[in-house]
Amino acid sequence: MTQSKRIAVLGGGSFGTVIANIAAENGYPVHLWMRNEEAADTIRQTGVNEKYLPGLKLHENLQVFTELKEAVEEAELIFFAVPSKSFRSVVERVALFISKDHMLVSTTKGIEPGTLNLMSDILRSELPNNTLGVMGGPNLAKEIAKHEITATVIATQSSKLRQIVQETLGCVYFRVYASADVYGVELGGALKNIYAIMAGISAAKQLGENTMAMLLTRSLAEMGRFAETQGANPMTFLGLAGVGDLIATCSSPLSRNYRVGHAFGSGKTLDAAVASLGEVAEGVNTLTQVKRYADEQDIYMPLVQGLHKVLFEGAQVEHVVSSLMLAERNSDVEYTLPKDEI
Repeated sequence: MTQSKRIAVLGGGSFGTVIANIAAENGYPVHLWMRNEEAADTIRQTGVNEKYLPGLKLHENLQVFTELKEAVEEAELIFFAVPSKSFRSVVERVALFISKDHMLVSTTKGIEPGTLNLMSDILRSELPNNTLGVMGGPNLAKEIAKHEITATVIATQSSKLRQIVQETLGCVYFRVYASADVYGVELGGALKNIYAIMAGISAAKQLGENTMAMLLTRSLAEMGRFAETQGANPMTFLGLAGVGDLIATCSSPLSRNYRVGHAFGSGKTLDAAVASLGEVAEGVNTLTQVKRYADEQDIYMPLVQGLHKVLFEGAQVEHVVSSLMLAERNSDVEYTLPKDEI
């Protein structure tokens, strides 16, 4: 892909804005689409996305649009950075203007409300003839905006798309690694949001570093267990999209889901905690979807079950942690010692 080719980024939130700016800094003409005309006008006038990234002066190669057709016109590569709840509607609308030559990448870390569809599932169903991929990793947008060293993963079956995304976004502060495990990378990004909420609650309750370390590692075990049922490679969770994203999201106040958990653990209701965020936190919806599926498929996920009780049934997080201590004996790493061999 030459630098005369246009990049489109759909979604003017923090991550959509920051990856659009990276591509613009790398010399590509970039179209950033957002819904809100007033916010778009402000960015055109000031060069700053004041709501999401007030400290970042956007590159002159970046233009803002509110019409989808104009945004994707002549774009070779399209990034989707919209919330999971509106992902399908945006894909359905943009499908009217997309040819099979457009390459598509989802950066959304969530699960479609009411289904267990990942964003790649939606892209496949609505745009079956297009090459697609997903991005994931420990990518806190506000740190990327400050040019702090960050790495991400592009997962796709297409070596061409892997190379193009690496060329488009790779720079001295943002490194793009490659993977072929689309579901693994995507599930890592979605599932860790659940455990970030629990980590925020635990931090607010000052449960201690030993407890937090236990919760993180058992979270990783649950993520791998669930992902394997979806056809993902559990080894993917040893990389950036698994343990890397889990560590960043579960330990940083820049994480939206962590902040929701911390606010809830500090005494706010769940609705008030979500409302105080001012941004979309995917973890609450993801928890609901994953808990339902785990119940139906009999997947052992005690932290998911416990967090659901904390958020929706009034249970105390301390009781959830205690229940782990009294649960049936289990192996540490199931892939090295199966449960039935204990």
